[in-house]
Amino acid sequence: MTGPLTTRFQIDFQCGCSTLPRSDIAFHFNPRFCSSDGHVVCNTLLRDKWLREHKFSDFPLRRGDSFVLLFLFLAEKVKVSISGQHLLDFSYRLPLCYVDTLGIYGDVSVKEVSFLSTNPLKAGTSDLPLSWPLPMGLSEGQMILVRGLVTENPQEITFSLKSENITPFILTASFKDSSLCYNYSMGQSWGEPQKIHTPFFVFHEKKYFEVLVLPESGMFRLAINGAPLGDFGPPELDLKSIDELRIDGSALLYYVKC
Repeated sequence: MTGPLTTRFQIDFQCGCSTLPRSDIAFHFNPRFCSSDGHVVCNTLLRDKWLREHKFSDFPLRRGDSFVLLFLFLAEKVKVSISGQHLLDFSYRLPLCYVDTLGIYGDVSVKEVSFLSTNPLKAGTSDLPLSWPLPMGLSEGQMILVRGLVTENPQEITFSLKSENITPFILTASFKDSSLCYNYSMGQSWGEPQKIHTPFFVFHEKKYFEVLVLPESGMFRLAINGAPLGDFGPPELDLKSIDELRIDGSALLYYVKC
């Protein structure tokens, strides 16, 4: 969370923790609020010298905002999203294998830092189906985060938010036709299935995944593997009435947060 007087903060993926001489920084992520147009500067520090910086405008964060930052490290670049919305891509200039230290500095309050391990199964997994109780219901801004691994020969994975009489959110990933669909039910009546169009199917056999659902006024904001996929919700959504998260299908789970 940023403060009302925030001018800047930075998150550095460092190659060591030395301050003199300063360790190389493979990826420097630096939001700045000191001008009327908030922006982000990204760069690399090599042998105590900054390389050419990249400036990204249209930064959605404002002073005093709470936020969730997700860094998704791919083979050649890092993708950054903020509260489920894609923000920027940055190509590596140093090998990612050199990074061993995370540095967070400046005008920001950190509530939680979590990592997707290269071998998360060491921490244990949960078989499906999984029913996760929500005794207090949901509230706006309450993040639902699910991380898991698709099993061999997958058929289908479903993510549902339920109450006694309604299912206002059900996401179905079908491996038979590589489709991703949203739907809802109000009592015995189902809505019209809504196909979610993506450049490619976002779930893959024996690959890890991360699903983020962010409840907001009258809708659920959805992101998978850091990519925003849109806003979904039935008419007359009552977040407080939702009392269960249910996950079923061809996956192993190792992290659930509500």
